[in-house]
Amino acid sequence: MLYEFSKRDLDIVLSSIALVLSLPVMILVAILIKLTSSGPILYNPERVGKNGKFFKMLKFRSMHMYRIGGEKVHAEKYLESHPRLMKEYQKGSFKLKDDPRITFIGKFLRKFSIDELPQLVNVLKGDMSLVGPRAYQADELLHQQKVYPKSRKYVKMILTARPGASGPWQVSGRSHINFDRRVVMDANYLNRKSILYDLWIIIKTPFAMISAKGAV
Repeated sequence: MLYEFSKRDLDIVLSSIALVLSLPVMILVAILIKLTSSGPILYNPERVGKNGKFFKMLKFRSMHMYRIGGEKVHAEKYLESHPRLMKEYQKGSFKLKDDPRITFIGKFLRKFSIDELPQLVNVLKGDMSLVGPRAYQADELLHQQKVYPKSRKYVKMILTARPGASGPWQVSGRSHINFDRRVVMDANYLNRKSILYDLWIIIKTPFAMISAKGAV
């Protein structure tokens, strides 16, 4: 219980500081997104949070908007009308190596995880923690558990905690780590319940972002 309270205090203090420090960068990114592609600056996909509760994650939009059936939709809908890409997307742990949907500026934002900066607001709101398991899409969780049946017990465990803006797998290879290994790492992280370990991951996160290792 003490760990949970300390972790939440740490989230509020550090995310507030990070928001203030990153504000000039976020303003610049917002301007670049608006100037280089049509559509909203922010993208708010639905993710599965603590205890299976859904929340809207905030991210900078890094993909094109598409017109399907007369309606302008986000790039995720684009995959539904392209079965070959959808198959490749699911096979690649819900990532595309050469994703045609990503904008020019989006490639840079995703490579250095700058598109994730708005998640600091999610941390302040309490939807997320600075450090925790990955925040998954509902369909991604269902699909990956079918592909990796042994992962189900780990998924059950990680859904008891707030998802993190960063975590053990993000600072250890990012997209190079498949779902089955990722959920084990997240479950092991939750078992540790250590503020010092949280701080260590927070310290490592900027270096992981700069190195761009495992970025897709």
